Amino acid sequence: MVTETTGTWGWAVGGAGPTREQELAWVERVAGFFARQNGLPPIPGRALGWLMICDPPEQSAAELAAAIGASRASLTTALQVLLAGGFVEPHHRAGERTTYYRLADDPWTDVTRRRMAALTSFLAVTEEGLDLVGADSARAERIRQVHELFGWLDSEVGPMWRRWDARRAGRDG
Repeated sequence: MVTETTGTWGWAVGGAGPTREQELAWVERVAGFFARQNGLPPIPGRALGWLMICDPPEQSAAELAAAIGASRASLTTALQVLLAGGFVEPHHRAGERTTYYRLADDPWTDVTRRRMAALTSFLAVTEEGLDLVGADSARAERIRQVHELFGWLDSEVGPMWRRWDARRAGRDG
């Protein structure tokens, strides 16, 4: 006897799988998340969400557009955004001219590393600001707040990534 459990959203887990409506609802949640967090329009988020759950994992532009209800033009723009961001990579099948797209191998680590590096790179700018207005001046307090936060993040990021890399190596090896 097969027993089904339900996931966070009450969807059947371990049974026949989610319905198309459930899949599209989740894809829409991914799109909403990326719209709120990154200011992206919904199409790149929908394409990313679909590529996270689709079967097969490689999809042509036509398949992607049909799956998420996007025009080919808006999907082309979305794919450019996702390719540039390192989330998606093109894939070609032997003997075919069609380009397929799939989720890049662990884009989350690469994207998060770049975002963290961008945050901590602001330290040089805040250092200049402190020098400009005088580190002990009243005006420096607003700069000092961000400088201290990003300095602390910078000191934590290296050890954090080493722990993550060790964890990944343990799982992969």
